[in-house]
Amino acid sequence: MKSERLLSLDVFRGMTVAGMLLVNNPGTWSAIYPPLAHAPWHGWTPTDLIFPFFLFIVGITTELSLHARRQRGDDERAILQQILRRGALIFLFGFLLSGFPFFTWPPALEGASFVERVVHRIEHWRVMGVLQRIGLAYLIGGLLTWRTTVRQQIALLAAILLGYWALMTLVPVPDTGIAGRFVLDKPDQLLSAWLDRTILGTDHLWVGGKTWDPEGLLSTLPAAGTMICGTFAGKWIGMQARPLSERLAGLFAVGALAMMVGSMWHWVFPINKNIWTSSYVLFTAGIGAVSLATCMWIIDVQQWRRWTQPFVVYGINPMLAFLGSGLMARGIASLWTWDTGNGTRLSAQGFVFNTVFASWLPPREASFAYAVAFVTFWYLVLLVARKRGFVLKV
Repeated sequence: MKSERLLSLDVFRGMTVAGMLLVNNPGTWSAIYPPLAHAPWHGWTPTDLIFPFFLFIVGITTELSLHARRQRGDDERAILQQILRRGALIFLFGFLLSGFPFFTWPPALEGASFVERVVHRIEHWRVMGVLQRIGLAYLIGGLLTWRTTVRQQIALLAAILLGYWALMTLVPVPDTGIAGRFVLDKPDQLLSAWLDRTILGTDHLWVGGKTWDPEGLLSTLPAAGTMICGTFAGKWIGMQARPLSERLAGLFAVGALAMMVGSMWHWVFPINKNIWTSSYVLFTAGIGAVSLATCMWIIDVQQWRRWTQPFVVYGINPMLAFLGSGLMARGIASLWTWDTGNGTRLSAQGFVFNTVFASWLPPREASFAYAVAFVTFWYLVLLVARKRGFVLKV
């Protein structure tokens, strides 16, 4: 059977990556539109869909890729090596990005030597992060679905989601003795936060949380569940013997069901990105399935494709987009700074924002315009890379 190429998969991934750059790079964090901010704790906003959508599409493309390799006759050892290698490389890239530029920059440690700044950076190097979670979730999900049947995978997913729910709500947190269900609104008192502090140490957690990490260790387990949900979708999408319309209907139906179950679970285990609750897994996987089915209907069934070019460019080179933009954002916000003469420092990012956007636009509009400009700049970079045939693969 001829291999089926669905443009909608690249577009969906590209929309997700472009959305990630948009919400991660406002002109100023003090002036952003509410839909472009994460929910403070429980609940969700459109921004809280981006990360799980990416893991969902990782699961889909992984399933389709490994199925194609098996069809070509690749042995299982080679497939296992690919899973291990990709998971390790993605984690390593994220870990290095977390440490960049590998020394503590001004204005902290005024008067310190360069060596002291390097040592300080190592002592406060965040271990986890977005790419680290993607790498671990890919690794866990890939290993759990490598040689198992669909029935076994469903059982494993149920065990992950129910087990995580039990751990986070029923088990007393060692340093307080209070079960998690009584403190679900207190980030630093949960079992996941205690585990991160115990294993990683407070100096290696997300600086915004200080005592907990939104990409922590325990919550990475249900994140792997999101990836596994994507593999189920990939298996269904890959059934070319079924008409595309039937596969679309299935994605819509199962997606709607998952959204409903996740919404009901929210009553006792709230939808929450920061601790990646089980309800959040099902709810976002459901929205992901419905959103992808919509893209497939528009792009692959109706053939309305003229608008897809920018997202295809983003979708075929997601690792370059994420790593490159991350390095750039850190560089212009921290490395290239100068003393303004009034006791403050101005970064290159601040200079561009203040001069080009904030000088004539209201705060929110200026902040949003900067983010759009950032996404547009990286579209142009990725377009050049595509024309030259360069794709950063792991």
